[in-house]
Amino acid sequence: MAIILHKFYRRVLVCIERVEREQNRVIMSIDNEQVLQVLHPVQDPELRRSIVDLGMVRDVIIDGLSIEIEIALTIAGCPMRATIEKSVMDAVHSLEEDLDCSIVFSVMTEEERSHVTQMVHGNPAETAGSQPAHGHAEGRSIPFAQPDSTTRVLLIASGKGGVGKSSVTTNLALALALKGKQVGVVDADVWGFSIPRMLGIDRPPTIINELLIPPERHGVKAISMGFFAQEDQPVIWRGPMLHKALEQFLTDVYWDNPDYLLIDLPPGTGDIALSLAQFLPRSELYVVTTPQAAALKVAQRAAFMAENVNLSVKAVIENMSWFIGDDEKQYFLFGSGGGQDLADRLNVPLIGQIPFIVDLREGSDNGNPLMASMPTSEAGQVFSKMAEVIDVQLAPTRKYNKELKFLN
Repeated sequence: MAIILHKFYRRVLVCIERVEREQNRVIMSIDNEQVLQVLHPVQDPELRRSIVDLGMVRDVIIDGLSIEIEIALTIAGCPMRATIEKSVMDAVHSLEEDLDCSIVFSVMTEEERSHVTQMVHGNPAETAGSQPAHGHAEGRSIPFAQPDSTTRVLLIASGKGGVGKSSVTTNLALALALKGKQVGVVDADVWGFSIPRMLGIDRPPTIINELLIPPERHGVKAISMGFFAQEDQPVIWRGPMLHKALEQFLTDVYWDNPDYLLIDLPPGTGDIALSLAQFLPRSELYVVTTPQAAALKVAQRAAFMAENVNLSVKAVIENMSWFIGDDEKQYFLFGSGGGQDLADRLNVPLIGQIPFIVDLREGSDNGNPLMASMPTSEAGQVFSKMAEVIDVQLAPTRKYNKELKFLN
């Protein structure tokens, strides 16, 4: 019996020694530098920059198999805190599954936030009072208007309301995002803002100092007056106020160099369209109409206005083209041929005819757009085709390259 017990205890001691050796191997092999290395690919979900580069990793404490990491959030109550926590945990456990990782959250100081703002958005001009400048007029440039900008700005316009321009903007943005493009949407219809509801965005932008980080949904970032006014609150502004609001949407919002920026214009040919022509002279205008003659005539005015301010009219999109009844027959509720007629008059292509379906309307109402829920539907295929045509066939032939410079 004694011999058996002796062998048993000896085996136990061997097992304990083996575990200790494994623990010592892990302890000796993991240091702060390795932890920072695995954390470097972890990005802030809104800024899309490494949390290490942004200075969000304040401290790493290693004690045996326990690691404590302090993460400094850009703002208190950061809406992406849970996402950051999971990403950090996953990264640390890639070193060793048995590590006991805990995360302590703190908040950046004003100086740290200023560093982040400068890193992601540049260093704007300073006013006489040493305060950061805001907007184009005070010194910050509009990135999309610069010669080296690779972002294509698409102005989605209509001559009149009620033609489904905003739902076209929303679903076209999603169609481009589904192609792997980085996409942003500016809801420039400050009186009839609807993009946040259509995208299903239920939180306002994150504000870091004076920098606005647009919320994202379905792979599309968006900014809108709807984030700053109640849905039933009228926006009673004159031209200069509208001009200023658009200016800040283009300069003080962190868009992060998207492939496409879609701008949902208000109906008509008023101050906003003129301001955008001034801000973004390289924009491409896409005119949305319905098949009936009345809509065609009004849409034509919007196109002629664009031409008068030297904006490029690229194509026509016809919405509510037909309805498929229970008998599977096409019914042209608003007539037919209007979109093609307008395209012929403007000498541009008609790139899509979108059927009149309930799912398209319902998706816009409940924040689950058609291209998010039914991308392979009949209307979904039309949006996909339009995105392909815009991305390939209507791509600018003139390339802008910041590496090319003229010699004096």
